[in-house]
Amino acid sequence: MPVVGRRWVALGVLGAAVAVIAPTAASAGPADNPDARAAASSGDRTQDVRRAIEGGKARNVIMFLGDGMGDSEITIARNYQRGAAGRLEMDSLPLTGEYTTYAVTKGDPSKPDYVTDSAASGTGWSTGSKSYNGAIAVDAYGNPLPTVLELAKRNGYRTGDVTTAEIQDATPAVLASHVVSRDCKGPVETTKSCPSNAKENGGAGSISEQEIQVHPDVLLGGGAAYFNQTVTAGQYKGKTVLDQAKAAGYQVATDAAGLNATRGDKPVLGLFAPNNMDLQWVGPQAVNGGTAPAACQANPALPASQPKLADMTRKAIDLLDRNARRSDKGFFLQVEGASIDKQDHAANPCGQIGETVGFDDAIAVGLAFARTHGDTLVIVTADHGHTSQIIPNGAKSPGLTATLITHDGVPMTVNYATAPAGGSQEHTGTEVRIAGYGPQAANVVGITDQTDLFRTFSRALGLR
Repeated sequence: MPVVGRRWVALGVLGAAVAVIAPTAASAGPADNPDARAAASSGDRTQDVRRAIEGGKARNVIMFLGDGMGDSEITIARNYQRGAAGRLEMDSLPLTGEYTTYAVTKGDPSKPDYVTDSAASGTGWSTGSKSYNGAIAVDAYGNPLPTVLELAKRNGYRTGDVTTAEIQDATPAVLASHVVSRDCKGPVETTKSCPSNAKENGGAGSISEQEIQVHPDVLLGGGAAYFNQTVTAGQYKGKTVLDQAKAAGYQVATDAAGLNATRGDKPVLGLFAPNNMDLQWVGPQAVNGGTAPAACQANPALPASQPKLADMTRKAIDLLDRNARRSDKGFFLQVEGASIDKQDHAANPCGQIGETVGFDDAIAVGLAFARTHGDTLVIVTADHGHTSQIIPNGAKSPGLTATLITHDGVPMTVNYATAPAGGSQEHTGTEVRIAGYGPQAANVVGITDQTDLFRTFSRALGLR
């Protein structure tokens, strides 16, 4: 059964009361509350839409990206956690569309690569230019491209980059680094795989080094292992990347208590795991022939000291907003739910669903802020589709399946069939959902491309 429930709270939005979801430990959901279910599915959102289509300039932008969170992944999580007639927080954004996600061929941008990875996808929305799979904010020929975070900083905005993966992973990396391969996370890997980017060859260094050099005000996630590597050249040669970060003025937090204690007078670097952060939920893996119906459980190995994505989002918004109050410029913040993708690759439905629900909890935090700060644009989207599908119970799939008992108390069979047992399930080339709230959100409506999102951000913030 669902691990996490929630309560319904009425909030005023632009003078109108609407129902929104706020996570709590446990309580009745839409399937148990017909009035709440009706409000979620048929509430009058005219005022939200009118506000969104007015356009105008935003003071703040919060982008939420669910890695690998295609429409199927959203539906699986909704069915399990809220029920078929329920709604996730991400479903409450008033304007929605779909965008295309294809990459291009390395060295020949005229030829599409129909199935993108997170690096090429992220390069598209962060720079406005298509690139090849594996590219981190470089064009199809390997040349650096300015990113929306870098432009926001140059234009006087505060900036933040938050993830549940390593902060050197593709999505956070495309905002604050430029390397020819996503594998070049630390100095060691860069020397081997990206010699043109290596410090000893006159390059800007690894993803870790460049992220510190770009200097976002808030940088939170995993990836501590790469900060323990030694810098190979330049001012910090012989010292670790973490030494470089401290010299650049970063407060360093390694657990939830440390993050809560950080102040707004210095930039914040949160490193909460050696590599990716831990999963929220565990349960049966999909296998050939399927599994008996089961429920997901909270991950017993999840450290109590590790902050959740909603906690990191709340703190990031607080720090960025506090530091921007004395300025006419606000902030740009990216928040990634990274392991939706990673657990889709692993054919692990409970892991995937738990990460989607945790991501949705973070969206609730961002929308609560936006609803009291009408000059805030919120975007919720994904970088690419993935393999998981809902199929009929009892279907004889050639792939891997697992059956879960949902919020509705009925079985749901989740299928993975883009790789054989033991292999990594593959991305798909489908278009994915994009949804918006606030100034410029009307630009997500219809069918757009990932590169269009860069221009939406630029218009919203007035970036030059």
